[in-house]
Amino acid sequence: MPPGASGPELARAVLDAAKARRQAAGTRRSAVRGDGERRLRGYSGPGPDPRDPQPLGAVLEKLIKARGWQQPAAEATVFGAWERVVGPEVAEHSRPVKLEDGELTVEARSTAWATQLRLLAGSLLQQIAREVGHNVVRKLHIHGPAAPSWSRGPRRVRGRGPRDTYG
Repeated sequence: MPPGASGPELARAVLDAAKARRQAAGTRRSAVRGDGERRLRGYSGPGPDPRDPQPLGAVLEKLIKARGWQQPAAEATVFGAWERVVGPEVAEHSRPVKLEDGELTVEARSTAWATQLRLLAGSLLQQIAREVGHNVVRKLHIHGPAAPSWSRGPRRVRGRGPRDTYG
């Protein structure tokens, strides 16, 4: 560096020294990321490059695959896209309640729909397998709406209780 340099002259001297060191190295450096992929430095060219912006769905798919989250993601699809998975008519009259160990519990809006869904269980399993993957749901438990409980509350009747309500 020139003796007594200050301000812009000093900045120019430091910049020139850095350029000279880089040219002396002669190789293009790249950094290795935590996942083992090499990260390129500098500007990308006119063609496709891994540094280019990616669609969010593609990035999420890559992350799910890298972390091994395929099974939880497929299970979440059953709940999140229930209408797409089973169709709009069935989804209007039913909803998934829980999924444990490949057994899906579905609650129907009425007892008639619960019976209808029990008859359609085989085709529903095929639709679910086609949409979210095989072995995500292996068995269906379908039940109707829960009847109100008359055992507690302000209008509790002692004894046998109301008998003509559901008859």
